Amino acid sequence: MTPTDRPRLAVRSPADLIAAVPYLLGFHPTDSVVVVAMRDRRITFAARADLPDLADPHDPAGHLAGVVARQHAEAATVLGYGPAALVTPAVDAVRAALAAAGLSVLDALRVTEGRYWSYVCTEPECCPPDGRPYDVAASEVSAAAVFAGQVALPDRAALVAQVAPVTGPARSAVRRATARAERRLADLLDQASASDPCGERALCAAGAAAVRTALRRHRREQRLTDGEVAWLSVLLTREPVRDHAWARTDGRDADVALWTDVLRRAEPELTAAPAALLAFAAWRAGQGALAAVALERALAEHPGHSLALLLDDLLRRGVPPSELDGWPAGGTPGVLRRRRARRGLR
Repeated sequence: MTPTDRPRLAVRSPADLIAAVPYLLGFHPTDSVVVVAMRDRRITFAARADLPDLADPHDPAGHLAGVVARQHAEAATVLGYGPAALVTPAVDAVRAALAAAGLSVLDALRVTEGRYWSYVCTEPECCPPDGRPYDVAASEVSAAAVFAGQVALPDRAALVAQVAPVTGPARSAVRRATARAERRLADLLDQASASDPCGERALCAAGAAAVRTALRRHRREQRLTDGEVAWLSVLLTREPVRDHAWARTDGRDADVALWTDVLRRAEPELTAAPAALLAFAAWRAGQGALAAVALERALAEHPGHSLALLLDDLLRRGVPPSELDGWPAGGTPGVLRRRRARRGLR
């Protein structure tokens, strides 16, 4: 689910829209249904679902339509990517769900192998039975998106690879650094003063310093050392430190880069907090697809992690990042308090 807070792209035809979709999502979709929502003749939101998911008994088409309607959209176009046998029933289900949600469906397209077909247009002059060819690479929309610095990865697997753990010597180096960091944390807690018997103040002070150093380094485009990644990832397992980092994370490019780097390099048992923090930063930046793959990794390895569950809930419900504007300076927004209370999360 991706709000489109990115440079404006001029879309004047179905071919333009097809060219824009990969930049709205961050990757080229395959075997998917995509809904592009509009308000005041501007694209405001794009959401994607896998084709098989739309046969799920839990009405994913209705869920997708509800997410789009929650963005205060007025109209939408549905695009299905794949063979007709799979795309047509999925597109029909989404069209019906959007109409039931009160949204006008401007067009519905099937896209495959360099051609597109409209389910709405029946005029053979503009929508021939064998489809109309398109060329994303030659599109002015693609050129404008690239010029604006937008990226469209080859597929969703390439996006997943961006958050995959490092391997080989890099993994071994962080593993050794993590063992040292765990000993350092144990020593810190053992040496806590009598006035701080549980080491809470010492832990929070160390966590604040580590987070401050990491954010400052990445905002200066400096990469953390293995020791810094290990120390930060060990400290982030403690909730006060994690929440301190969360309160200082936004949608800045440097924040997305920092938590991507920490997630990839942290030991598997320490990845939940970096993954959740990356998801939050990516969501705030309008990179919903990146947020989703970060949360998939967090919940696959740590299914009960409270912050990851909270963010997953927000993302699935299509809550706009704008609902958190001004946070954390203005206190925890009502949407977060309600989600936490509903799930019994701290």
